[in-house]
Amino acid sequence: MFVKEISMDNNHYLKLIQQELDGMPDFVKEYHLYTRHSLATSYQYLTEIRRFFTWLISEGITHTKNNSDVQPSDLEKLTRGEIILYIDHLEHTKNAQGRLNSPTTVNRSINALRSLYKFLTITSEDKNGQPYFERNVMLKISSLPYAQTLNYRANSLRAHMYTGNLKYQFLDFLDHDYSKKISGRALASFRQNKERDMAIIALILGTGVRVSECAGVDLKNLNLKDATLDVIRKGGQRDSVPIADWTLPYLNSYLDVRQDRYQASENDKALFLTNYHHQVKRMTSNAIEKMVLKYSTAFGHPLTPHKLRHTVASELYQATKDQVMVAQQLGQKGTTATDLYTHVDQAVQREALNASAKRQKDASPDE
Repeated sequence: MFVKEISMDNNHYLKLIQQELDGMPDFVKEYHLYTRHSLATSYQYLTEIRRFFTWLISEGITHTKNNSDVQPSDLEKLTRGEIILYIDHLEHTKNAQGRLNSPTTVNRSINALRSLYKFLTITSEDKNGQPYFERNVMLKISSLPYAQTLNYRANSLRAHMYTGNLKYQFLDFLDHDYSKKISGRALASFRQNKERDMAIIALILGTGVRVSECAGVDLKNLNLKDATLDVIRKGGQRDSVPIADWTLPYLNSYLDVRQDRYQASENDKALFLTNYHHQVKRMTSNAIEKMVLKYSTAFGHPLTPHKLRHTVASELYQATKDQVMVAQQLGQKGTTATDLYTHVDQAVQREALNASAKRQKDASPDE
């Protein structure tokens, strides 16, 4: 059954989601049941809804004492001014690191409330086919603007990608030099997992899949003959993406040792395995995150698997100038998220400026 194949990461999120739902009113449980988000997004949205309900109670806007007692009518009567007060509260609240919440964090809360209000005013149905209520105050609320322009964000992003030959240099470093920097148990672990780890990094760099998608891949999802990978995208959609040809040797090297190295049986369906205390398990997203950070730090350019995904998007856009193709490769529903990659290569932008200045100079009459 599909449920038995859910990764450890998904089981972890399911437990966290259930903990959130245990303290929620029935209409939020209904919202969760009928709204399709990835597990990570569902958990984030539920935490934001909990935070909002807690604020409503603390401010006396609802007269209930517990989040589980909040009623749809409490949300129906909220004014735009009250929502603005909550946003202001978030902007002046410090996070666990002691810093004020960023626009990204505040916007996540706004998006969670938009999603909840959409369910309550449009998607939900009572026995007569009517929603809980019709007035959607979140339609009057705009997201916060980002503090940086696309150019600024793109330039910052560019410094944390492995574009061009850097990705090959990284893999070559792992193949020939990393073992010289470690010893003892670390060296033994690296020798055990070298082919697997290099295959994971190459697969992300050769497809642009998310780390959760990489961790969730089963052996049957990999088609080396056609160089394609089947993945489960955010929201549960199935997708098939092409794999860059240069990635295939790394995958083959891992597959050659997968069964013997990890004592894999026919029941071990995950593509990427770990063998800990003689127990074979699927490698988790968290383990992949730590692995990539460890190796990239030793390489001298620390980054996360998500930055490897950015690398693919940037290079694909620079090669094709096709935002739709980039969105398809990344499994995104639209091209809004790919706007950033049109700004990554500032050298092109600089060349255009210089060319424009040269044309103006050439066109001006001699003095």
